[in-house]
Amino acid sequence: MIRIDDRADDELRPVRFITDYIAYPEGSVLIETGGTRVLCNVSVEEKAPAWRQESGAGWLTAEYAMLPRATHTRTPRSAGTGGARSQEIRRLIGRTLRAGVDLNLLGLRTLTVDCDVLQADGGTRTAAITGGYVAVALALWRLIEAGDVPHGALATPVAAVSVGLVGGRPLLDLCYAEDASADADVNVAMTGDGRFIEVQGTAEGVPFDRPTLDQLLDLAACGIEQMFQRQREALAEAGVFQ
Repeated sequence: MIRIDDRADDELRPVRFITDYIAYPEGSVLIETGGTRVLCNVSVEEKAPAWRQESGAGWLTAEYAMLPRATHTRTPRSAGTGGARSQEIRRLIGRTLRAGVDLNLLGLRTLTVDCDVLQADGGTRTAAITGGYVAVALALWRLIEAGDVPHGALATPVAAVSVGLVGGRPLLDLCYAEDASADADVNVAMTGDGRFIEVQGTAEGVPFDRPTLDQLLDLAACGIEQMFQRQREALAEAGVFQ
C-alpha cells in the first residue's frame, strides 16, 4: 500500500536546513521536514544559572511554542506556549540537546534554544531537536573560532525522528495524517555514535510486543543516520567543520 505522500515505508520526508535564517541570534536555522517547519534560534548569555556557578560549567535550556496558525485551526497564543504539552516538549528538547554539548567546556555560559513551530504537519518535536542541534552547532562554532571555548565543547551530533505503526505497518517519519491514525507512535533521539538519548513510545490502540518495538527502533536508527548526513551537509555549507 502506498503512503499518503507516496514515500517508501523507510523514507524520510524531504529535509532542508536554512542556516542563519534570522540575523541576530548566535545560531539560527529553519528546518523543513515535509510540511513541518520549525524555526530554531540559539542565544548565548555570558553567565550560567546561579546553581551552576560553583561548578564552573555552563547550561543549555530550550523553549518550544507553536504559532497560532501553525495548524489547520487557530490555537490561542497562550495555549501554544504554556500548556502541559509545550512544557513536556521543551524539557525533551533541552535534555536531548544537552547530550550534544560538553557543558564543562562551555564555561559559565547559557545557551537558550527557542524552537517556534511555524507550520505543523507531524514530527514537530523531532524536527525541533534535529534543527536545534544545527543551530547550537552554529553558535558554538562561532565561540570556538573566537577562541572562547575549546573545540570539544561540541561533543556529538544529536538528531531525532518519529516512527509508528499505521495499519500494522512500521513507518518512518510520520506526517500528521499518519500520526493521527497510528496504532503506535514512538519518538526517538540518538547521538552520533548510535546511543539512545530518549525513546518516547505509546500504543494508541492495541499494545505492541517487544519484537515490534525492536523493529521500530531499527527503523528510527536508519532514519536518524540519514538526518545526521543532512546535518553534516548543512553545517559544511555554512562553514562549520566538525
